[in-house]
Amino acid sequence: MEDHKQLWDSCLIEIESNTNKANFNTWFKNTSLIKQEDGVVYIGVPNDFVKEWLATKFHKLILKTLMNYTENIRSVEYSIIKIQEKEKNEQKEFFGSLPLNDLYINKEDNLNPRYIFDNFIVGSFNELAHAAGIAISQNPGKTYNPFFVYGNTGLGKTHLIQAIGNTVKLKDSSKKVHYITLEKFYIECVGAIQSNKINMFKEKYRKYDLLIIDDIQFITNKTKTQEELFHVFNTLYESGKQIVFSSDKHPNFITGLEDRLKSRFTQGMIVEVMEPEYESRLAILKAKLAQNGTIIPDDVIEYIANAIEGNIRELEGNLNTIICQVQLKNKPIEINDVKHLLKNTIKPKKQVAIEDIVKTIANFYGVEETAIYEKTRRKEIVHARQIIMYILREEFNVSFPLIGQRLGGKDHTTVIHSCTKIKNDLNKEPDLCHEIDKIKILFK
Repeated sequence: MEDHKQLWDSCLIEIESNTNKANFNTWFKNTSLIKQEDGVVYIGVPNDFVKEWLATKFHKLILKTLMNYTENIRSVEYSIIKIQEKEKNEQKEFFGSLPLNDLYINKEDNLNPRYIFDNFIVGSFNELAHAAGIAISQNPGKTYNPFFVYGNTGLGKTHLIQAIGNTVKLKDSSKKVHYITLEKFYIECVGAIQSNKINMFKEKYRKYDLLIIDDIQFITNKTKTQEELFHVFNTLYESGKQIVFSSDKHPNFITGLEDRLKSRFTQGMIVEVMEPEYESRLAILKAKLAQNGTIIPDDVIEYIANAIEGNIRELEGNLNTIICQVQLKNKPIEINDVKHLLKNTIKPKKQVAIEDIVKTIANFYGVEETAIYEKTRRKEIVHARQIIMYILREEFNVSFPLIGQRLGGKDHTTVIHSCTKIKNDLNKEPDLCHEIDKIKILFK
């Protein structure tokens, strides 16, 4: 029991650093780790509201955090445990004011009805993915099939892919739509094998007109699951059914992914969603404030949009903290108030000028800076260029298309190939690891 408490306490420290204070205090208070059994961790929660909210809003974060602290974790379950009467009354009072629609998930298709295109904020960081999603929802199975959207966590990928599903349902109620995370797909697959019901599993997934699988990167090294997904994919694709995937990385960067599945993922349309630029962050903040009915001065909104450069989830989490303060104090909020509230959450900005990165790494390898932009197969130039591409992507999160554009007009697939090669070489060449470490120090 002490081990369980220590494990969960460690996880809570990390979870707290990845959520805002209001969310952490609201949803993780009075939670505990009850037991671990057959790869499943059971988290104790005080009531149905917290159970539903953790399962729908924080499940990925909880699972990822647990995996950082203990091995052989494949799933998390939430169980209601008894709490003191005083705490029950406090929670009843608080949850009575919550919008219950936020907790509603359609049990038949797993879609959240709140995820629609009408409330999806579009900017340069996601406009291609949005346009593709609209096209797919109007003509599923005919355009961009399969559709594979990838990008860092918290950038609205789940909203986008579920909006496709909700739109398809609205357009034609006879269409069979199903959304599932890879983790749950894996659990179903393993359960079907163990209970000798794999044929029922196959039939279930072959009947859908639109299959949406979230977080496909977790399919890493799950051999049997990859095999079953391969067959499901083929059946749906050959029948003209639409398949949609999301991932935190490009298929070429998913380790342990079989070549036959990788080729299936890449035969349709692959789109990256990037972090929102200033104008998009500003639009997101204004849209959320309008939905909430809260008024904040424009200069304060502009400060928040400029100060918080992370993902959309982080942006919304900090905005919720500010809204909470406005409602509690019942008076206009000023920039100094916001600076105080966000002082521990604003990350130092990591500036990047691509030309400076090129110059620094070219000097490191003793090659001409201008040669990096030229078409040449000289071994030393190619190596330096590949390292530059890798550093721009891994250290500064520059998009593949932009890297290619700025390094001599290369196609984004060339950049992906270069980054993949360096990543693979790092696992085999200790000297290259030392090289990369020395280069990283130059940008500290």
